Amino acid sequence: MDIRLTNTKTRKKDLFTPLDPQNVRMYVCGPTVYDRAHLGNARPVIVFDLLFRLLRHVYGEAHVTYVRNFTDVDDKINARAAESGRSIGEITEETIGWYLDDMRAVGALDPDEMPRATRYIGEMVAMIEGLIESGHAYAAEGHVLFSVESYERYGALSGRSVEDMIAGARVEVAPYKRNPMDFVLWKPSSEGLPGWDSPWGRGRPGWHIECSAMAGALLGESFDIHGGGNDLMFPHHENEIAQSACAHPEGEFARVWLHNEMLQVEGKKMSKSLGNFFTVRDLLDQGVPGEVMRFVMLSIHYRKPMDWTEKKRGEAEATLRKWRALTEGVAPGPVPEAVVAALADDLNSAGALTELHRLAAEGDAAGLRAGAEIMGLLTDTLGDWAGGETVDLSEWETRLATARAQAMESKDFTQVDRLKSVLMAAGVEVRMSKDGVTLLPGPGFDPASLEALG
Repeated sequence: MDIRLTNTKTRKKDLFTPLDPQNVRMYVCGPTVYDRAHLGNARPVIVFDLLFRLLRHVYGEAHVTYVRNFTDVDDKINARAAESGRSIGEITEETIGWYLDDMRAVGALDPDEMPRATRYIGEMVAMIEGLIESGHAYAAEGHVLFSVESYERYGALSGRSVEDMIAGARVEVAPYKRNPMDFVLWKPSSEGLPGWDSPWGRGRPGWHIECSAMAGALLGESFDIHGGGNDLMFPHHENEIAQSACAHPEGEFARVWLHNEMLQVEGKKMSKSLGNFFTVRDLLDQGVPGEVMRFVMLSIHYRKPMDWTEKKRGEAEATLRKWRALTEGVAPGPVPEAVVAALADDLNSAGALTELHRLAAEGDAAGLRAGAEIMGLLTDTLGDWAGGETVDLSEWETRLATARAQAMESKDFTQVDRLKSVLMAAGVEVRMSKDGVTLLPGPGFDPASLEALG
């Protein structure tokens, strides 16, 4: 099946043609490991996990290589170590463990390779040496900087002017820079900070060179897809392209660039000052299943802003409970072509979910299970949260809707009020609007009490 993806580099939806169908290669920027992953961090993980699953379905599991890195040397990690009194190694090991646990909880498969920056210092030093030799970088006062003027296509990915780029990069003014836009490839490390010996003295790499070196080492000078949030487009991805293109002029680096939009909470940017900042682990600890988080994320196209709301959370949980009840004990059938077709159209996850709703309405449990599983939903590993509480509330929705329709005619709402009281006592959230009746299991949902009432 043809896959079409919106390529940031070409600014259009292109037919995806891998360099080698026997080895489809994708690199995605991973986390800087100093703290728990917040909900926004989970969006690119879920988006590119979905793409990973689609590629494996189309080309075969053995023919896809997915790399997502860990940045384990960074000033934020150094600062966390200084303020906590803990070692950098202890912090990064713990945080990597947290991250993997949390991303698995939202249904993400582990990538094929998860390189740590500190294990590729040799490749970074070699790459920097080559850039100096070819005139694309220069050493100054213990630093090595990339010369932006040496790469004429700088800014092509993001389409920004030099003025915009200077403003957007919050350019650090330094006397050793030839151009304000030049960015650091290597910087000196004082005593007490992580550092490695290099031709320019003891120091550590800049952030941008890390991904270029790891992607090149694991995927080659040319590979198929590079992904990440659109907040990384500039300067990180722009800088990756510049240094990689100059280090390997015969290669293409990444042919397709995909960027997901950002996440909001109840219509506002997530921030600690607004009190709407929370981690994936916060939600898990509050009893929000990882599968529910994944469903909400997939309900909106990856190129649109994602707004996490309590309403969406409740609706997602209700839908998943119904689907799990319908597919309980049912083996997945062939993956429905309509679901794959939606995903192959620029990862149209919302369209794919619409197809799953249709399959559920038709009672096609085997098709629903197969279509959901390719999206990382209804899998056995995510199923424990339902804990046997996969009660289908559609019959109660019909009863309440019928009573409500009769009450609108008779003006006697006694039966409606009685049904609402019964449902609410069982921990069911009742929502009635002009569009109909929706019942959602609440935190204290007790299916046994409803079953007893019949």
